[in-house]
Amino acid sequence: MRLAVAKSTLESLLINLQPFLEKKDTSQITSHVLLIASNNHLTAKATDQEIGLKIDTEHVSIQLDGKATANGKKLLDIVRILKEGDIILETIEDTLHIKQENSKFKLPMFNADEFPTFPEIDDLPSIELDSMQLIQMFKKVSPAIDTNNPKYELNGALLNIKENEIDVVGTDTRRLAIGKIPNESNTTLSMIIPKKAILEIQKLFFDQIEIHYDETNLIITAPGYYFFTRLINGKYPDYERIIPKSVKYSLTLPKTKIIEAIKQITTISQEIKMTFEPNSIVFKSLGDENSEAQTEIDVPTGFEEKFVLAVNSRYLLDFLSHIDTENFTMGLNEPNLPFIVQSGNFSTVIMPIII
Repeated sequence: MRLAVAKSTLESLLINLQPFLEKKDTSQITSHVLLIASNNHLTAKATDQEIGLKIDTEHVSIQLDGKATANGKKLLDIVRILKEGDIILETIEDTLHIKQENSKFKLPMFNADEFPTFPEIDDLPSIELDSMQLIQMFKKVSPAIDTNNPKYELNGALLNIKENEIDVVGTDTRRLAIGKIPNESNTTLSMIIPKKAILEIQKLFFDQIEIHYDETNLIITAPGYYFFTRLINGKYPDYERIIPKSVKYSLTLPKTKIIEAIKQITTISQEIKMTFEPNSIVFKSLGDENSEAQTEIDVPTGFEEKFVLAVNSRYLLDFLSHIDTENFTMGLNEPNLPFIVQSGNFSTVIMPIII
C-alpha cells in the first residue's frame, strides 16, 4: 500500500476513530486502526469488538492498493506533530512507514486479514423514524444513564418503539429521563443501547441516518460512515410504573431564573432545599454546617402553605440544560415522593432527598 493524504484529512479521521480502540491492551489488534486503500478510496476502521466505526474518504491519492494496520493512538500522535500538507503512508514488509519531507516514522503492523469483521446490514430490518429527533433525544436522556452499574442493563438507554410513539429512556435509579418521539412506522420493538454508543452517536451524526438492527447489533449508516454497537442483553426496568400517574401540585416555572438560583447555591453544596411559598421559592444549601448559601426568586407557585423539597441540584440542571422552552412544569405530590419535571415531549422523574 502506498498513498498520499492531507494531514487535516488523516488527523480528523483518526480523531473520530479513537473512542473505538482498545486502549488497555496494545498487544491486541483492536488497539490498531485498519487502513484499506482501494478504488481511489481510503477506508479506515476501528473496533474494540463492542463498538465499531468505519470511515470512507475520497480525499486521498492512492499509488498502490493494499491494507495496513497501525496502533491508532501512536499514529494519531505522529500525524499531529507533522506540518500541514500531504503525508505519505507506505507499507514495507511488516511495518507502516509515515513520511513527510525530512521526517520519517515507522510502526509495526498486525496481519490486516485478522482484523475483526463488522456486522453486515444485508437483509437486516431497518427502523424508520426521524433520526434527528432520535439523536436530540439521546442527548437529553444521556446524563441520566448510569455508568458501571452491576445491573448492566442500566448502563444503556432503552429504545422502546411502541405503536404510536417511541420512548427513549435512561435511569441511574435516582432519576428517570424519558423522551418521546412519534413512531412513523408499524415497527414495534425494544432494545438497550450502551451509554458509550449513545455518546458517540451524538458526536458523529448530524444529518438523517439509516438504522438497521438484529438481535445483537444496532448499525447506523450515513454517507462515508458505518457505525455499529453491540446491544445490551437484559430486561430494562418497568419505567412506566415509576412515572407519577397524577400530581397534587402542578407549577409552571421560569427556566432561566431557576438555573441562576440553583447555580448560586451549588457554589456551597450540590444538595439543595427548595421552599415553595405562595409567591416565591427560597433556595438554600444543605450539608455543611459552617457554610451556607441562600437565594430567593419571586414567582407565583399556587401553594397556600410552605412546601419543602430537597433535591440533588445536578438532576434539575441536567434537565433544564436540555430543554428549549422558557418555562417548564413541575409536578409534586409529597416532599418524600418522586416528582416530575417536564417540557414538551421530554420529562424527568426525580427522587427527592429525604430530610
